[in-house]
Amino acid sequence: MLESLSKQNEHQFAIEINNVSRVFAEHIAVCDLNLQIPHNQVIGLLGLNGAGKSTSLQMLAGTLAPSIGNIKILGQDIQQHAEKVKKDIGYLPEVPPVYKEQTVDDYLNFICTLYSVEKSQTSELVQKAKEQCGLTEISTRRIGNLSKGYQQRIGIAQAIVHQPKIVILDEPTVGLDPQQLISMREMVRGLAQHSTVIFSSHILSEVCAVADRIVMLHEGKLVHDGPNDNQKNLEDLFSQIILKGVS
Repeated sequence: MLESLSKQNEHQFAIEINNVSRVFAEHIAVCDLNLQIPHNQVIGLLGLNGAGKSTSLQMLAGTLAPSIGNIKILGQDIQQHAEKVKKDIGYLPEVPPVYKEQTVDDYLNFICTLYSVEKSQTSELVQKAKEQCGLTEISTRRIGNLSKGYQQRIGIAQAIVHQPKIVILDEPTVGLDPQQLISMREMVRGLAQHSTVIFSSHILSEVCAVADRIVMLHEGKLVHDGPNDNQKNLEDLFSQIILKGVS
């Protein structure tokens, strides 16, 4: 335990984003993004559709390279040490990466294999992820026969089953009913006990309900970065900065 804490303390920040931009042809999706994110913090990434949220999260997850700049995860450059770094990352993209012909159990066991989880630990980790995501009762069901909400929860389970230190969730509440939303909030807060969590949404109330810190993007640019301390102030700020445009 002391050794684990010592290793973590070697790196002041869980995530460092340094002068990162991403360009697609002539379109600048993300422009000169700089962020430093401490360990075990929940970051809510807020912005309208097309603001650059998904592109930013893809770069954090290592599935998309920055055009300019660099990203460090636990002190290591994600491009230079991709294989090692990605084992510490759990990622739910906008569309859950599920195999619909598999059962829930088969799929989560397969994900553990991809992350080189020891076989002696796989059963326990799969069971824990299912409990966290409310999937225990459908363990043997084929994923393709389940609702969109369940498939979203399976997508979350695959992101956390290997107990990563960094959890990245792109629009995790899409397709969830009100009861599932409450469970999702509790789960995200629970993850922060052992992981740094970044999740995106275009719904301010969802971000305010969970995040320690709120980051707003607009047209690919960082327009706000601050603590989640007053929802009314954030609503006014969101309206002023994003809905009325950035001066």
